[in-house]
Amino acid sequence: SSAIFSPQLLLITLFLVSFSLGLWRIETAASRYGVSELETLVGADVELLGVVIEEPDKRARSLQLYVETGNDTILVSTERTAPISYGDEIVVKGVLKEPESFVTDLGREFDYPKYLLVRGVEYQISFAEVSVIASGRGNPVISWLLKQKQLLVGGIQSALTEPHAGLGVGLLLGVKQGLGDDLEDDFRRTGIIHIVVLSGYNVMLVVAFVMTILSLFLPKKPRIIFGILAITAFALIVGLSPTVIRASIMACLLLVAQAYSKTYDVLRALFIAGTVMILINPYLLLYDIGFQLSFMATLGLILVAPRFEVLAATVPTKIGVRDFFIATLATQIAVLPLLLYHIGEISLISILVNVLVLPMVPVAMFFTFVAGVAELMVPALVLLLTGLAYMSLQYIIVIATYFASVPFAAVSVPSFPPVVMIVMYLVMGALLYKLYRPKRVTDSSLDGWVIEIEDEPKTAPTTSVGAVKPEPPIFFR
Repeated sequence: SSAIFSPQLLLITLFLVSFSLGLWRIETAASRYGVSELETLVGADVELLGVVIEEPDKRARSLQLYVETGNDTILVSTERTAPISYGDEIVVKGVLKEPESFVTDLGREFDYPKYLLVRGVEYQISFAEVSVIASGRGNPVISWLLKQKQLLVGGIQSALTEPHAGLGVGLLLGVKQGLGDDLEDDFRRTGIIHIVVLSGYNVMLVVAFVMTILSLFLPKKPRIIFGILAITAFALIVGLSPTVIRASIMACLLLVAQAYSKTYDVLRALFIAGTVMILINPYLLLYDIGFQLSFMATLGLILVAPRFEVLAATVPTKIGVRDFFIATLATQIAVLPLLLYHIGEISLISILVNVLVLPMVPVAMFFTFVAGVAELMVPALVLLLTGLAYMSLQYIIVIATYFASVPFAAVSVPSFPPVVMIVMYLVMGALLYKLYRPKRVTDSSLDGWVIEIEDEPKTAPTTSVGAVKPEPPIFFR
């Protein structure tokens, strides 16, 4: 009977059941698409009435709008300077078409139709003529939050010059368009682009800051309630990207566990967040690179990072150097197969650059925020705060540009089939299993009984809520 209920058999059964449920969920989600009345209008000039349902995404040469018209959501691109906001009701004129895949500069085919399908988009109109006929059609709470965001962005842009203002806004709000093409490329080559696309690390820094401020005014239970509201508001302000949603769910679970004095298991929280997101939108798992990278990076921090603590015992612990080194190494290992398959490029100096840059990120975020607020409310303090923000942001820029110029800072690899990526993860999983497998020790004094001794890592992924400190956003990268 022990063989029938072995852990291996239970794991296989759970996998098969989950796989079957996943296929069923994908089939039910797919039934929504391919039945639109717009299908017959593809390739024709159309004039559609719709509402902008997300904050407009200002690109270098265009303005990207997600427009809800009837039962469809359409991606519309128009002039970059068009005065369009969330909640505007607009008339769109242009040629309706279906998205097409394209080949990236590194030779990877990007499945653009599936990428947009994750966001509920089947059709797009490029170079559209757009006219606003009404405003205020969106959610009033989201509209108010986005207005406050624009005020803060305006304050930062007034207090700082480019590219420092763009970097500051990117750190705080995930808006990377202000970096410029050259600096953005430097960030990619050095492996720190994640700091300006709102990784879980940035989200948890904001959560830690908010909870620290609330702790000065509120007792425990109300503080946690307001903390969850603040996390939700921040997620709405910066956009509900998969990374932000995953980090926000995990942060809320942490606060709930803290409210009830329960043990917080990071691995369990990760899988709860992932399961909820996939149940709502199963296409995330298959077609959203951001979700895949975010999930695997966090899984690497939970499972791989503890094993490196002994190896990194000689690394200095000042300003968290050891933690940043271990976190970066663990995440790079965890996302390597995905990066090689999807992107085709890997930074060889990302570990070093992350160790140098990450300690400065919370400093730069704080001073950028207060400089932007001071520009709006206390202009007399702007000069001092702007100088502090400028120096911290300049440090990050100098590090990125210097190391990006190093020969072979990043290398590209030829494209390969997905089965190679799967094999890479299977090998990594086998190595992890070997590391975490219980050691079997036979004690002769126990008449042949076998004792299984769990070989636990130095830092277990399960933590007591009472011991949780504000600073370990390391586990929510």
